[in-house]
Amino acid sequence: MSRHSPFRCVVTGASRGIGAAIVRDLATPGHRIALSARTEVDLMAVADTLEIPTMVIPADALDPGTADLVINQVVQQWGGIDALVVNAGEGVSAPIHRTGDALWQYMIDLNLSAPFRFLRAAIPVMKEQGFGRIVVIASVASQVGAPYISAYTAAKHGVLGLVRSAALEVAPFGVTVNAVCPGYVDTPMTRHTIDTIVSKTGRDPDEVLQTLAQEQGHGKLIEPHEVAATVRFLIEDLGAINGQGITLDGGKVHI
Repeated sequence: MSRHSPFRCVVTGASRGIGAAIVRDLATPGHRIALSARTEVDLMAVADTLEIPTMVIPADALDPGTADLVINQVVQQWGGIDALVVNAGEGVSAPIHRTGDALWQYMIDLNLSAPFRFLRAAIPVMKEQGFGRIVVIASVASQVGAPYISAYTAAKHGVLGLVRSAALEVAPFGVTVNAVCPGYVDTPMTRHTIDTIVSKTGRDPDEVLQTLAQEQGHGKLIEPHEVAATVRFLIEDLGAINGQGITLDGGKVHI
């Protein structure tokens, strides 16, 4: 299968932010996209803007049965899966001495265990086909540490390890597994981070925004379409790029 072939795609966390941008970027003639997230009305709002066949599958990534449900439904209706983009995730901050067991487990469950389950469900299908492209939306926190996000960073480091190990396992079967590791992206999640910092510190929102922007090498937030374009590049790659964590942070982190 060449990079020009139509793809049957699955995108999780597809209802807003990075996920919605990925869906719109992949929505070219010939492709089909299954969108999954928790809220059906938000998924439908994205799907209704597309001019290609879509499938809307409301499901919570935290549910251990969600990955099998989504993958099985797509395989049953479309006969297989060519591209899987695992995007659902969230970051919650707290000093390590205030990171309770519940917060720790939530970060691990959502940002590591849920992606693992999607890979576990999709890889057998792709191996049997002899082709597949998996992209996990990780984070620059997959590569470097940062204060106040120990649980999130641990989970994201773990998911990059998962990507690297899975890539070696599936390489002989025409399947690739890669990660995209953005810094702060201009999304609702980052805006929520700004609101949280403002509420805790009383700082000016514009000042907080500038602080986060300076975390990127070029001094500005990453745009969702930049992440989406990188995902598409990895999906269309002929197979030489595998097991990589592609950093999108304007040049600050070099791994």
